[in-house]
Amino acid sequence: MARGKFITLEGVDGAGKSTHIPLITELLRAGGRELIVTREPGGTQLAERLREMLLHDAMCAETETLLMFAARREHLAQVILPALERGAWVLSDRFTDASFAYQHGGRGVSASKIETLERWVQESLQPDMTLLFDVPVAVSCQRLAGARDPDRFEQENADFFERIRTAYLERARQFPQRFRIIDAGRTIPEIQETLKALLHGLG
Repeated sequence: MARGKFITLEGVDGAGKSTHIPLITELLRAGGRELIVTREPGGTQLAERLREMLLHDAMCAETETLLMFAARREHLAQVILPALERGAWVLSDRFTDASFAYQHGGRGVSASKIETLERWVQESLQPDMTLLFDVPVAVSCQRLAGARDPDRFEQENADFFERIRTAYLERARQFPQRFRIIDAGRTIPEIQETLKALLHGLG
C-alpha cells in the first residue's frame, strides 16, 4: 500500500489557520480517502497533557523545546506514522517548522539543538506540503487582542511575533519544494480560492 501524504499548517498566532481547517479537510477528503486531522502540541492523551503545560506553565526556553519534541515523538508514534503507513493522509496544525519558528526564532534556542532533536525524534520524515499562513504582525496582534483567555504564547509582544514570522519565512526560503506561502491578510473567500487551487487534484 502506498504511503499516505503528510500536510502541515503553519503560521504565527492570529494568522487564521484554524478558520480554514474545515475547508482544507473537505478538500483533502475528496475522493473518499481517509484523513486524520490533528494538532501540535497534542494529538494524543499524553501530548494533550503536555500541551496544557506548554501553553500555561512558565518554563525556560530549553524545557519548552524539549517538551515540544517529547509531545511530537508521542504524536508520531501513536498517530502520524501509523496513519501514513496504512495509506491514510494526515493534516496537522503545526509540526517541527513551528519549533524552528517559536523556540528558535521566538525564544532564541539554537537552531543546531533543534536540528538534533528533529533528527532524533522524526528521523527523515518531513511533510509533503506545508501551508504557511503569512500575515503582518500588526494584523495578527490585532486579531489576538480580541482573544479570550490568551495562552502564554498569545500574550507575547509584537517583537516576539516578528521574530517568529521572520523564522517562518526563512524556513520557506530554505525548503521551497514543500512550502506554499498563503497571504492570510486577505478576505476569507480570497484565501479559500487560493487553498482550492493549491489542493486541487493533490495526490
